[in-house]
Amino acid sequence: MTAPRRSNAVLAAFSGPCLPLAAFGVALPVTLPEFYATHVGLELGVVAAVFMAVRLIDIAFDPFIGWGMDRTRTRLGRYRPWMAASVPILMLAALMMFVMVGPGAPPAYLFAWLLVLYLGFSIGTLAQLGWASVLAPQYDQRSRVYGWWQVFNIIGVILILVLPTVVIQTGLGDYADGVRIMGWAIVAALPLMFGLAFLAVPEPVNPGAPPHGGVSAYLALFRLKTVRKLLAADLLLGVAPGITGALVFFFFGWIKGYGHAEASLLMLVYFVAGLFGAPIWTWLAVRIGKDRALAVSSLIFAAAYVGATLLPGGNFVLSLAAMFVAGLPYAANLLLLRAMMADAGDEVRLETGVDRTGLMFSILSATTKLGHVFALVPYALLQAVGFRPDAVPGGNSPQALLALQVLFIAVPAVLMVAAAWVLRGYPLTPARHDAIRAALDARDGAPA
Repeated sequence: MTAPRRSNAVLAAFSGPCLPLAAFGVALPVTLPEFYATHVGLELGVVAAVFMAVRLIDIAFDPFIGWGMDRTRTRLGRYRPWMAASVPILMLAALMMFVMVGPGAPPAYLFAWLLVLYLGFSIGTLAQLGWASVLAPQYDQRSRVYGWWQVFNIIGVILILVLPTVVIQTGLGDYADGVRIMGWAIVAALPLMFGLAFLAVPEPVNPGAPPHGGVSAYLALFRLKTVRKLLAADLLLGVAPGITGALVFFFFGWIKGYGHAEASLLMLVYFVAGLFGAPIWTWLAVRIGKDRALAVSSLIFAAAYVGATLLPGGNFVLSLAAMFVAGLPYAANLLLLRAMMADAGDEVRLETGVDRTGLMFSILSATTKLGHVFALVPYALLQAVGFRPDAVPGGNSPQALLALQVLFIAVPAVLMVAAAWVLRGYPLTPARHDAIRAALDARDGAPA
């Protein structure tokens, strides 16, 4: 049974929810920690502690969400009801986190609404990833689906990063006003983009027995070499950009001498480059396999990133060009790792007769979130060496600034190289997956 090749229009409609979800995705590690530390007035260490605590709680949610998705059977499908449920949760969280908060809000406010935001974000993203896995079961077509998914993620990141800068440059308000407008934009986009996806995109259902096994089934997935390598790579590739995002404004402000608007423009160029790079990695995955394409992109990422961040400040045009080159591999890890986990889901379904796609994506989500938790550790380290983001010019010691540079430049590069090393000997090759799909099609197509 060969699944139809999805049209570009269907994949664009399916990817539409990525716009508001990606806005949350960049705001959580980049915008909100810095916003709550500087404009709301919470201590840097307190912000880091709250984000880390909520992340750890949220990670515990994911297996239950994935388990629930795998057991869901409705006329609307398995994943679409969960996506619909996430919309009001995310709209409320966006209002409270971006719009309604003011200076002097206590840590409890951040903790409570961040927990709500992460709950809705987990439901929405896990449901969309599971939905993507059933849209195109073939190895190469799956790369195409997640390629579209990642392109729209990057577009969402670009649009949301532009907003605060536009607000500042046009005189509509300051950076805090830009963050509030960011929140309103997310609130408006959520029902529009999710509604379009529900109306335009079908949701096939994988055959298979109802999930069973509880915690034992969850733990059994870790025994698969394919899953272990994917999770290790995802953890490393999650920490690296997480550190970059958490420290980007501090690094470009204190080390390179660029203002908030200039740093935002550098990030914008970086993500625009990712938009150009996404089709390259999809193409390369078809040519050499997803695992090899991911390893190649990680090594290129490490080299280009170090080169861009070691350039001296003062030549903004050169910095823009360097950040564009560094951003070309940005899309590879997100789209390829998720396509690879969907492939691993086929392997599990063949071996067990059970569709555990939701549960498997919940594990991948957990490692991604652990990566973001670890990415906030530099906040605590910088506070320990005396770094203050709100200090007057010249107010931070040379030791604090050196620590900032090591954390921003060296650590992400080492993690990228380590991820490429972890992917050696990845067992789920294109040929192996083709054999799995043939066996699944033969079994699912056989008469009961």
